[in-house]
Amino acid sequence: MKTAKLLFCATILFLCASGAYAQKASAIIKGGVNLANISNKDDGSYSDANGLTSWQAGIVGDFELTDFLALQPGLLYTGKGIKWQNGQPGDALYQKLTFNPQYLELPVNLVFKTPTGSTRFFAGAGPYVAMGVGGKFKGDGVYDFSKSIEWSSDDPLTSEEEGAGVFRAKRFDYGLNALVGIEASNLVLSANYGFGLAKVQSSANNNNDNNKHRVLSFTLGVKF
Repeated sequence: MKTAKLLFCATILFLCASGAYAQKASAIIKGGVNLANISNKDDGSYSDANGLTSWQAGIVGDFELTDFLALQPGLLYTGKGIKWQNGQPGDALYQKLTFNPQYLELPVNLVFKTPTGSTRFFAGAGPYVAMGVGGKFKGDGVYDFSKSIEWSSDDPLTSEEEGAGVFRAKRFDYGLNALVGIEASNLVLSANYGFGLAKVQSSANNNNDNNKHRVLSFTLGVKF
């Protein structure tokens, strides 16, 4: 949680400083698909078979600091999670579980752009912080159920994790982004990879890289 607090404070300070020096400012309304997963091995890797398709939508600021460098903070509503399946529909022991938490996410990326032409390629990276606001945990098969995800009540400004429990997700997530894309006129097409650094489960063991969000997203935006 100390890492989340440092990322949050650094993000606010960076936004305040960079906004004052921006040569040009614009906004990008975007949305797209998330190919989400959660690491299920101690080394941070995951099984492709557990991938979950979700979505995201939001607004991103584009503050051009130079002809080739821009700061892009955003506010996104984004879905993450994982699915697990045993057998096939119709099998006696068929079971499918879907964990799909929803977050309000604040990414801040430093983006390098090709400096000339109406079509510009870009690549960037930066941190993100996110707060869980909803989502569903569903089961289909031997056990059929659907319930809202329960969140811990941890305070991001402390090192404690209040309200932790076996069946509760951590309220706050944080991690790193990497993105590439292309701007053509007022359209922006991009691919982003989110590498979570926080445990998803509130009562999880913190001594490995298991149980963290991994999200590959593809978005289309309109720039104003």
